[in-house]
Amino acid sequence: MKRVINLCKKVLGTKARAKKSTAQVSSTQQPSVLTRDQHPVSRQFISPNALKVLYRLNKGGYDAYLVGGGVRDILLGLEPKDFDIATNATPEQIKALFRNCRLIGRRFRLAHIVFGREIIEVATFRGHHDSASEKEKSCKKTSKQSEHGMLLRDNIYGSIEEDAQRRDFTINALYYSSKDFKVYDFANGVKDIEERSIRLIGDPETRYREDPVRMLRAIRFATKLDMHISDETKAPIKELAPLMANIPPARMFEEFLKMFISGKAVANYHELRAYNLFVFFFPAVEQALTSEIADYPYLTDFIELALANTDKRINNDQRVTPAFLFAAMLWYPLQNYIKRINETANMPAQDAFFAALNEVMPEQQRSIAIPKRFQAVIKDIWILQDKLSRREGKRAFKCFEHPKFRAGYDFLLLRAEIEKDNSALTELANWWTDFQNVSNDARAQMVKSVRGSGTKRRTPRKRRKPAAKKAPQE
Repeated sequence: MKRVINLCKKVLGTKARAKKSTAQVSSTQQPSVLTRDQHPVSRQFISPNALKVLYRLNKGGYDAYLVGGGVRDILLGLEPKDFDIATNATPEQIKALFRNCRLIGRRFRLAHIVFGREIIEVATFRGHHDSASEKEKSCKKTSKQSEHGMLLRDNIYGSIEEDAQRRDFTINALYYSSKDFKVYDFANGVKDIEERSIRLIGDPETRYREDPVRMLRAIRFATKLDMHISDETKAPIKELAPLMANIPPARMFEEFLKMFISGKAVANYHELRAYNLFVFFFPAVEQALTSEIADYPYLTDFIELALANTDKRINNDQRVTPAFLFAAMLWYPLQNYIKRINETANMPAQDAFFAALNEVMPEQQRSIAIPKRFQAVIKDIWILQDKLSRREGKRAFKCFEHPKFRAGYDFLLLRAEIEKDNSALTELANWWTDFQNVSNDARAQMVKSVRGSGTKRRTPRKRRKPAAKKAPQE
């Protein structure tokens, strides 16, 4: 891989110096072509399954290219993980070639070629709306835009040149052909890779209106690839941020995973807040972050610690669950709801918790559609915070056997690290740490010591003996 990085730097430098084209990326232009000896893209870095798809499409008489992230990452000297393919074959023609193909999507019709756990995504070249045939234009299902300019449906097909212009960023408009081993650069993407610049193809405002999620993608690529967003690309983001309100909650969940469960959660969090985009993920949290600090003294530090902890686990190849981050984001807003309920109504702690839960979760669901399997884990983590504080008798052992004990315990550790002025919370976290590292006999002794130093055990109430039956009077 070091050899690839060195070769890439050399090629990018010489290629950029030789390039003198002044054409704008938004206009039609002939591609800059890198021959086999001018780039480091090689079949040894490409998934064998992706190569199978490329070869079969070519054999079937179609043009096919590895496009986007796979080419970009190899040019950057990174190990590619996505192997997307673009072709002039229609989805139906692709399906006819592959028995393991399924067609998906309404907004963008795509073909997924399934190889066990690996899925190779194949897309037909996209065309411009004004270049659609009369037949395509008459079909209402071919293309549709919202009143804000957002593409709701887009199945107009075209040439590779049109497809390149329809791509979002210049660094993603790079096409590798397994037929002639050349890289075709339609939008000065090689130059932007050299300058480490994230740049939209075309007019930024128009492109963001077509798909507001591109604002998130600009941030994600910048943090993921250690690049910067070009001035013209970032200029309209704050102004157009409200367009994110039109994104369906189900899609926002997918974007949440990409932004926060990818090893760059801390960096993405700060960028989202800087561009006024975080509010569309967590409106209640954003409101809390901008409120009086006295109401949420721990919130900022707690969120950043939870995000940093998640990044560390991902980068160490440890398992993470999105539920943990959701629980961390919403913990203090939940506590504030409970506090307000207790101020206005006198109800048991458990009832107050569930009343607050029924306020917080539906509100969050309007922004991000959290699947039920994660909602259950979020609730378990929160309930365990109370259960972990109740260690008398058999409670500690029952809590220790809870399926989500580890997640609840890790959450408790984060709370104790942030709320350092809460000595009882620190003692509780230390107690559970020790409890896991001793024998069962020692655990029993620990529980006894808690019972002895805690509240006095209630003496069972004696049952009153039934009164003796009086003998019937004669």
